[in-house]
Amino acid sequence: MVYLLPLFTVFIWGGNAIVNKMAASTIEPSAMSFYRWFLAVVVLTPFCLPKVIARWSTIRPHLAKLTFLALLGMVLNQSLSYYAGLTTSASNMALITSLVPLIAIFISVPILSKPISLLSIVGGVIALFGLTFMLGKGDVGFFFQQDITPGDGIMVIASVCYAAYCVLLKRWKMPLSNWTMVYMQGLLALIMLTPLWLTSDALIPTQHALPLIAYAGLAASIAAPWMWVKAIDLIGADSSAMFMNLMPVVSIALASSLLGETIHDYHIAGGLLVVSGVVLSQLKLKRQVGKRLENVKQV
Repeated sequence: MVYLLPLFTVFIWGGNAIVNKMAASTIEPSAMSFYRWFLAVVVLTPFCLPKVIARWSTIRPHLAKLTFLALLGMVLNQSLSYYAGLTTSASNMALITSLVPLIAIFISVPILSKPISLLSIVGGVIALFGLTFMLGKGDVGFFFQQDITPGDGIMVIASVCYAAYCVLLKRWKMPLSNWTMVYMQGLLALIMLTPLWLTSDALIPTQHALPLIAYAGLAASIAAPWMWVKAIDLIGADSSAMFMNLMPVVSIALASSLLGETIHDYHIAGGLLVVSGVVLSQLKLKRQVGKRLENVKQV
């Protein structure tokens, strides 16, 4: 039953790609980003604000780092995802997002001084080939013939932002609880998103946009992070991370059934290569975990 936690989390985050695409035709990206975190902050405030006030002396020295993390993970990553939904499919968005763990491995080299394994390099080549195959609709040489779709390019930038966020989150270990981190970053993101929201043509969301805001603000921003943190506590970060490879599968299945997107052979072939490359890049980490477990058993 414990493994249902990361599985449900992946389903929620996989569904978020569908929400991103649906939001593109329902509400302006600037307003969607703002209302998502407005709702999340309102719900979290009664629980988190007293703790923030009590520990303000500990939080204050880390405000600059928290602000930068909020900019990467909650402003740029999520806002760009909504803008990407205007010109690309939910399937493409999900497959590009699945590259985040792989991108994080390579960003970890200069930031965390981590060496890259041969498996990570091979996995990276396979994943990039799969992504190129998918974006080129079966033609890996399309980069030399035509420009990349704006939405796909925006999603690549969004994925790099989130990968950098994940690496910096590990680099800047702060003496704060997970919920305090989420709340403070959400609050700082809301402040940064306010000027962008004020540029929207329609400041008040329509009735059709409310379910999308509720899903993004409650399910994707509160419920999913809580289940993910709980899963990490119970089964470990390495085991939980492997479930993330299911996210593009969930998103593509939902895109086909809910949005009527046609799933072509190049989606399946490219997607399998992307997921295989990402899994391959994680195998070394998994083996190390296995060795540690063997050492524990021997003791």
